[in-house]
Amino acid sequence: MTNSLSTMGSMLFATCPKGLETLLAEELTALGGEVARTTVAGVHLQASIDVAYRICLWSRLANRLILVLAQEEGVETPNAVHGVASNIDWSRHVMSGRSLAVDFHGQSAQIRHTRYGAQTVKDGIVDALQAAGRERPTIDVRQPDLRIYANLYRGRLTLGIDLSGNSLHQRGYRKELGHAPLKENLAAALLIRAGWPERARRGEPLVDPLCGSGTLVIEAALMAADTAPGLRRERYGFHGWAGHDESAWRELKREAEARASLGRRRIKSRLYGFDISPQALAAAKANAMRAGIPALIEFHGGALAELKRPVESEQPGLIMTNPPYGERIGELPELVPLYAALGERARSEFPGWSMALFTANPDLGHRVGLRAEKQYAFKNGALDCKLLLLPVPESPDQSSESAQEAGSARSDGAQMFANRLEKNRKRLRKWLKQSGERCYRVYDADMPEYALAVDVYGERVHVQEYAPPRSVNPAQAQRRLMDALQVLPGVLGVRPENVYLKQRERQAGKAQYQKRDSSGERFQVREGQALLWVNLRDYLDTGLFLDHRPVRRLLNQMADGKRFLNLFCYTGTATVQAALGGASDSVSVDLSNTYLEWARDNLALNRLDPSRHRVVRDDCLHWLETAGSEFDLIFLDPPTFSNSKRMEGTLDIQRDHARLVNLAMARLAPGGTLVFSNNQRRFQLDEGLLQRYEIKDITSRTFDPDFQRRPNLHHCFQIRHRGAK
Repeated sequence: MTNSLSTMGSMLFATCPKGLETLLAEELTALGGEVARTTVAGVHLQASIDVAYRICLWSRLANRLILVLAQEEGVETPNAVHGVASNIDWSRHVMSGRSLAVDFHGQSAQIRHTRYGAQTVKDGIVDALQAAGRERPTIDVRQPDLRIYANLYRGRLTLGIDLSGNSLHQRGYRKELGHAPLKENLAAALLIRAGWPERARRGEPLVDPLCGSGTLVIEAALMAADTAPGLRRERYGFHGWAGHDESAWRELKREAEARASLGRRRIKSRLYGFDISPQALAAAKANAMRAGIPALIEFHGGALAELKRPVESEQPGLIMTNPPYGERIGELPELVPLYAALGERARSEFPGWSMALFTANPDLGHRVGLRAEKQYAFKNGALDCKLLLLPVPESPDQSSESAQEAGSARSDGAQMFANRLEKNRKRLRKWLKQSGERCYRVYDADMPEYALAVDVYGERVHVQEYAPPRSVNPAQAQRRLMDALQVLPGVLGVRPENVYLKQRERQAGKAQYQKRDSSGERFQVREGQALLWVNLRDYLDTGLFLDHRPVRRLLNQMADGKRFLNLFCYTGTATVQAALGGASDSVSVDLSNTYLEWARDNLALNRLDPSRHRVVRDDCLHWLETAGSEFDLIFLDPPTFSNSKRMEGTLDIQRDHARLVNLAMARLAPGGTLVFSNNQRRFQLDEGLLQRYEIKDITSRTFDPDFQRRPNLHHCFQIRHRGAK
């Protein structure tokens, strides 16, 4: 092995993101490499030193370029790894007094940790150097002079020199990052698939209407101006390699600088980046400045709905964009109208242009209302994504037809859903006016195809999607959800960002109370006299069970002068209503610290004295068995299922309600009332309770008009001691 790559070429391995292998092979061939084969996330090739340097400088798609020094099969043990490493003549590659680091990838049955693998390779390198009479190199895992590449996969060990150093996608210009930015080499791949290099040679314009920190439009400008993507990088991995040819590198860099200077003068295309965020635009401008092409891109602020075709752009061009695509289900309500607006602006302002849309959610891409002529699969990190190439029709008639076909206009199903929402609002209008309620259910899976619960909280809307059964095609269910989200804001008169979406499945134990987010975003709503805190984002439930509104109203009416006990109190909304109804004092019991704090906040919001209205953290069963107090009014509203060590691990309300009721009745003062409620749909009251107590089923009285279509949603009973007056 010589100190440099031979003129005949040596074996190299270029890595890249998954899905870019074919494009990378074509690029490497164009740069002078001789491609041997492609593999997952990489390409094997042969090249001379000049070509290797050219790849490091000019590759828009690669992550790393490895000079392969050894490849061995059947390597499984640490001794075998050490043996392969120690048999390489490292004195030809590692300079004296320089630091190195080993980047180890993969594992075997005996090497399960990359740190252990890296240590084993490093030991082999040290032994080889010391055997050659060289001093021991220093190790610097953060900023080494030389990086050693090691990969162990299915017994094949590959060792080599990382000629790139830091990943080649790091061009050096992007220090200002927007939200979830694309990696530079993925952005370049998208542009290539969209045909941008050919379009740029024809002088076509490019517009990114949602440019964020500017990665797409900056990569497009570098291509159009024939500027090497790595020209601004100060250092590569080969700078610390003993075989480095500095004169060859300087000549190659001078050539690239001359091409960039000429390219900036000859560029015909105009490039534009738009974004509503001032912070994103500031980052994009700073990134463009560091990339050396600030004069080639115009950045403008403004909402997508105000997007207009730049007046200088006379010929059709390319709309290239990477809009957000809702990695979390709660983000979708804002994105459906965003994609629809993107399609509307494209049809009205950019007729005859082409759109290249990158998304991980094809159903959102469908909302643009343009039909894809081609689509390409990519990976963005762990996400499966698609690049959709969408011609924008030249005439309004074609646009209308295309939008109808692709789904931008309301589908028949979406119109049916909108009609049902309007019908329900009309039915509830009189009651809402009379009652003054502003928190209510407007839709509850009225149509089986649209399995949603839609609740209005003033100017906000909470949507719960019931998980579809396995018999329903998931793609069809997703399209219906998008249909619903498309029409909800307009029909209910709310802003898309004020629609909160969650998916609800059958919940066991306390799962319904588990945290989904940590925004802390809560606001006040009014129910009768009460002010209550509600959080629509962070938990599956909101802090206010709307179907229990009549039960809370009943407790308010019954509470005057009474001692009140609230078991499984949740956020204390029933306690607030009882206290405002005149309860002399109260005790609220629950096991959740989070919800007890919420209950305290609700009590404080209504200026209720904490010394008279106490909140207690305890298991309700334990508390009932040990408490000595009596109460005139008790509210018992347990979950359908709950984990409890005192009941063999599970509380099943159908199985265990008799014990709960008996324990609660032991705390009920003579003449008092227990209000017992639960949400078990097929609940049957224990016969023994009917014989022991005076029980009245008041379920039918505990549904306001917004919940009357589901009379089994909960069950409610008034229970008193027999003979009580």
